[in-house]
Amino acid sequence: MPPWPKSRRPDALDPAPTLGALIAREAARIAAALGLAHEDALADVRILLAQALGRSRAWMLAHDRDPIEADAAAYERGAQWIERRLAGEPVAYILGQREFYGREFTVGPAVLIPRPETELLVEAALEHLPPTRPSRVLDLGTGSGCVALSIACECAQAQVLATDASAEALIVAVRNAQRLGAEKVDFLLSDWFANLGRLRFDLIVSNPPYVARTDAHLLHGDLRHEPQQALTPGPSGLEAIERIAAGAPDHLIPGGWLLLEHGHDQGEAVRSRLQACGLQAIATLRDLAGIERITLGRNGAGEAKRHD
Repeated sequence: MPPWPKSRRPDALDPAPTLGALIAREAARIAAALGLAHEDALADVRILLAQALGRSRAWMLAHDRDPIEADAAAYERGAQWIERRLAGEPVAYILGQREFYGREFTVGPAVLIPRPETELLVEAALEHLPPTRPSRVLDLGTGSGCVALSIACECAQAQVLATDASAEALIVAVRNAQRLGAEKVDFLLSDWFANLGRLRFDLIVSNPPYVARTDAHLLHGDLRHEPQQALTPGPSGLEAIERIAAGAPDHLIPGGWLLLEHGHDQGEAVRSRLQACGLQAIATLRDLAGIERITLGRNGAGEAKRHD
């Protein structure tokens, strides 16, 4: 049986006969403490214990009825991580990593936790890159670098510039680039377009802060622990999107594309902002849940004037 620190949790840490029973017991505690659905809490415990034990998630499911292994150090580590989760800390920050677009990214409190719905932004970017020649891509507000590095790893012809106004976030992004061997990505400290001079790009992508400052979701769940400047730009939630839309035409080549992730109820407002800034072929893409997630527009001068 794992040597749970009984001095910290005397009532909840009686021996569990099987791995599955242990997981179920700890998941019930997390669900009650954080107000999570039981299935979400189960997933959290499996992820944490799998990492602590050096096992895959598939192994955890396959050995649900196995007796507890006698690995004192591993279970002590798992117990400590579960305590941190009970206090509300996100699993990604506890483990220091999160999978995105098939790759593991280092994450921490300086950056947002990559989310599955943002993978649509990468897919849309790859679809709008020129297929037959090198292209230049700008990722505004790169955070962990998950979007910029995914594009660079998937498209060998893309030269990517990733910017962020946070020096701490850029440190995380650079480390991810080094770990993934993404050599065709450069990094720049910049508040949106402020330090870009006259540079122009084939494609600009951004997952900017778009949560309204008064949104109650900021007070719950993982959002409480994530950097607030990366979540909310101001009272309406549209302030960053408006700045990006206004500056994009001066930094897109003729025919270049702007792609923006936004909130579930912001599609119409974002389309309006892109239209007001002179972009064309404006459209909104829905994620797997059917939610409007990505809005894009093309710089109106047309494909014929593109540079080589």
